[in-house]
Amino acid sequence: MAKDQISRRDFIKGIAAGAAGMVALGAIEFADSATKGSGSASVAAGSDVVASGLTFKPGTYTATEQGLASPVTVTMTFDETMITDVSIDCAGETPDIGAVIGPEMAQKIVSAQSADVDAVSGATITSDAIRKAAVNCISQAAGQEITLGAHEEKANEWLGEAPEIDEASITETIDTECLIVGLGTGGWIAALTAAEEGLKTLVIEKKETPTTIREDIGSIDSKIQQEEIQKMPELAIDKMEALQELVRYSGGYIDSDLVKVWINESGPMVDWLTGIFEGSGKYYMSLEGGVGNINDPGRDKAYATGHSPHKKDEYASDDTVTINSIFMEHIESYGNTEFRYSLPLIKLEQDADGKVTGAIAQDATDNHFVRINASKGVLVCSGGYATNTAMMKALQPMTLDMKVVYTLGSTGDGSGIKAMLWAGAALDPTHCSMMFNRCCVKPDETAGYETVGKWFWFGEQPFLKVNLNGKRFCNESGPYEFMLHSMEMQPYHTYVDVFDANNEKYCEQFDEVGCCRLFPFPNGALSNMPYSFVWGKIEELIEAGYVQKADTLEELAEKLNIPADNFVATVNRYNELCAKGVDEDYGKEAHRMTPVDTPPYYGVRTCAWHLTTLNGCRINTDMQVIKEDGEPIEGLYATGDCSGGFFSQTYPNLMTGLACGRTMTFAHKAIKNIALK
Repeated sequence: MAKDQISRRDFIKGIAAGAAGMVALGAIEFADSATKGSGSASVAAGSDVVASGLTFKPGTYTATEQGLASPVTVTMTFDETMITDVSIDCAGETPDIGAVIGPEMAQKIVSAQSADVDAVSGATITSDAIRKAAVNCISQAAGQEITLGAHEEKANEWLGEAPEIDEASITETIDTECLIVGLGTGGWIAALTAAEEGLKTLVIEKKETPTTIREDIGSIDSKIQQEEIQKMPELAIDKMEALQELVRYSGGYIDSDLVKVWINESGPMVDWLTGIFEGSGKYYMSLEGGVGNINDPGRDKAYATGHSPHKKDEYASDDTVTINSIFMEHIESYGNTEFRYSLPLIKLEQDADGKVTGAIAQDATDNHFVRINASKGVLVCSGGYATNTAMMKALQPMTLDMKVVYTLGSTGDGSGIKAMLWAGAALDPTHCSMMFNRCCVKPDETAGYETVGKWFWFGEQPFLKVNLNGKRFCNESGPYEFMLHSMEMQPYHTYVDVFDANNEKYCEQFDEVGCCRLFPFPNGALSNMPYSFVWGKIEELIEAGYVQKADTLEELAEKLNIPADNFVATVNRYNELCAKGVDEDYGKEAHRMTPVDTPPYYGVRTCAWHLTTLNGCRINTDMQVIKEDGEPIEGLYATGDCSGGFFSQTYPNLMTGLACGRTMTFAHKAIKNIALK
């Protein structure tokens, strides 16, 4: 059978017939038990593999390409007409993601007799490196240059069909009351709640270890917030105003009743969570009490919704004390929760009436299938689809233009969303992501999902920003994504941050809010990152050739590869406006109009750090997943980035911790509803 005639299902069946395991529609990772976790793989061709038609000089050839976090090496063996063996070493790539795809990619290359094979969902950069190295090996063996075509996923094929699992391959059954899929921000809160509710619970996680919660938790009317408002009345939040603000951010493409659940129930949820932290004796919770300069308000209003847990001083240097350890200790004290890792969801199971009764998962350590019967309900909190390039191309290709590859962020591959869609769920009609302008590229690079970037926390500071033609193009102050969306309209979807020797003073003067603030908040709460730490990272970026440093503006422009005449004229104009104290061009607040007039000057090409996607399957106010007709799918609940109805167009980051607070509030409520069944 020719390569272009092999369907995904045929390919899966072929692997199942010839190897100890299979890949189910990208929802799990194929891994030979002997090489699991090693990042290396070796797969030999069978006699039924169709040759590509090339002739080769028999032997073994090796090539290396840069992956996401490390070099990736491919070794291939050929006879006169065939690829007979492929060995891949990607052990240095991201654990549980790129580091374990070697066996699957090796099998694909041997089966296809080609390097032009599908990427592994969630590990696109590593897959691309493997493909490039493989085509190098083929070129060596063929004695001629072989070109790897641009391998594009078809936009309409990202969903596929629910996998068919042979009953004989399901060798383990688990009976529980509640199944929680995914152990991250939503999963932890769900597990804590389930333990307290007395539910017999199984938590499954696709990775070998859990992630942790995000530490900016958005809430309205927590006890901590109410106490701070007594001292700082400007922190008060009008709930109806907050609702209308979120409707405006979304262009109306949200479920206002869902937003009201967060507005009305996030306060009690944070109070409950604060009790767990403080009950441990090792953590405390604080409100990030700041709304910016109230005497010089800008275009966009900020809300003091962010709550952050912090270690007490006596535990600050104790690495055994973590948020996860506090949560696990609390859960284990109830004795009703089991955790299984390396156990990704494959599909949901339903009865004749469509009620979700459980799920099938596959143990990635030895590839056996597990049936999980959940008598009360299944809560999916598996994250979004940020690492699934096919879904991204189909649903939000503009985000791929703005982002770069960076190792910190969501590992969501869309598997939970696809499982719910196969069960009949409705998908959000519009799409959204959470992006921060906290990544940078070198002066000869531009943004794009195939470019590997570096962490640049300074990017959100409202310094002068110019496009690659050296011209200012928007108000640099406001929601992070407004800046990035403006960047999308500029050449090559990339811009340049510009600042000078006075940047520390200006960062404090900016009076930023939320996670980008570099100094303590007005109420004394600690910032996420202190200026000294961030500046130390910038010095590393200077050394690595990302941030450019110069004594003159002309020299800086040359180093950044932007037109010097345009750039100098732009800076001069900007400095004139700073002197006036009025931004006549774009309306930035006066206290954020800081000149670029003191050398050394600094500049860096900036683009998007893509944390996660924010659209998913629709839910109602009981957190039940709903169908197109609005009716719930009995037994199925969702929260977090795999759920929908809450965000559209852009992430409202000036309500600090909104996504995290939404996820936690909905997880808490979903489990309480499951417990009532």
